[in-house]
Amino acid sequence: MRITLPIILVAATVGLMGIGLTRFGRAHVGGTISVEEDSSFAALTPKPTTPELALTNLMTAVQRRDWDQAYAALSESSDIDKQAFIEDWKGSNGSLRAYSVLEGYEPHPLHITDDNAEIRVHIRFASPVGPIEDVRDIHFVREGDTWKAVWPKVHIATVPAQVVPVTYLKWDLVTGSSADLWGQKNVDSPHVRITSMTAVNTAEGAVVMGEVVNEDTIPAFVNVNATLLDAAGNSIDEETSFDKIDHVLLPKQVTPYRVDFPNVDLKRVKSVRMDEHATLVPASADPVIGVMNQKVESDVQGKAVLEGDLMNESGDIVNIPHVIASFYDSNGKVIWVSDGYVDRALLPQSSEPFAVEIPRSVASRVQNFHVVVNHYNMEGS
Repeated sequence: MRITLPIILVAATVGLMGIGLTRFGRAHVGGTISVEEDSSFAALTPKPTTPELALTNLMTAVQRRDWDQAYAALSESSDIDKQAFIEDWKGSNGSLRAYSVLEGYEPHPLHITDDNAEIRVHIRFASPVGPIEDVRDIHFVREGDTWKAVWPKVHIATVPAQVVPVTYLKWDLVTGSSADLWGQKNVDSPHVRITSMTAVNTAEGAVVMGEVVNEDTIPAFVNVNATLLDAAGNSIDEETSFDKIDHVLLPKQVTPYRVDFPNVDLKRVKSVRMDEHATLVPASADPVIGVMNQKVESDVQGKAVLEGDLMNESGDIVNIPHVIASFYDSNGKVIWVSDGYVDRALLPQSSEPFAVEIPRSVASRVQNFHVVVNHYNMEGS
């Protein structure tokens, strides 16, 4: 996964940019406004005589990546320069946001007066790893006969020149010859073990989840497969954990896993066959990413989330951090596994917030949780 993701990102980004930048008009689908390109956008942009029109003009310019037009939609009272505004939307340092395009948004006015307005905007980005959602409360003010957005100051992390000591463990792989294959000829596969497995029904289908541990003294690239069987022993469906697992496990490290079976009712299932696959890989314990300030809260939409901060304690940039969290009940049983990507890069010695959603049916039973952080780098992946 660490090896192939950069290639997937590049290919998917080309497709996403093509989709996001070659459509015409504005579409309203199920209450969602999808902003799309018009070749004469600047000339046809309606005068923002209402907060709603001001929002539409802003979001349309952002999707087209017309940063001059988007920045012109801001009030002079905004506390942000143009470059910081662009990075707020476009991302930087090879982050996931840099590989994403604005897909659509849903406005929810909170209050509107003659001169001020507050609109909560549910924003959807299309990315190579799936949809990414964001929620922003945007303030608008009347300036003469038009409305403009007041954009707050955005903190752009900067890293001063410094020396970061390297103290992490590292495992190199040395084979007898180029013909030797990992884990097949001269080196045995690492010993990994599934320590727990739970199957549950959800609105989207059946889910199999649990934890797996690397019991060996060498690192392992791990994947978990699950097969659902009926009463006759026939396969109903087979799926893999894909990215809902920390694939590279250092010695004695534990990771959650989750395998989704869309549109499969667990009532049809008699048993589950589990298979864990491990391959020896070179690995290191760097970058060290600390997980801090973890707590279960309600977000602005009223959803239960586990939120916190990721701290990059190394001297390398982490382009795409990926958080995987396991949740336990009072008996220590895994009752859910959630994951989420942080769409901002983690700069050395800097932190970024994260949040992963907890289903309502599970939230009241959560007594403890465990977070691991996977990561993808554009260089040396």
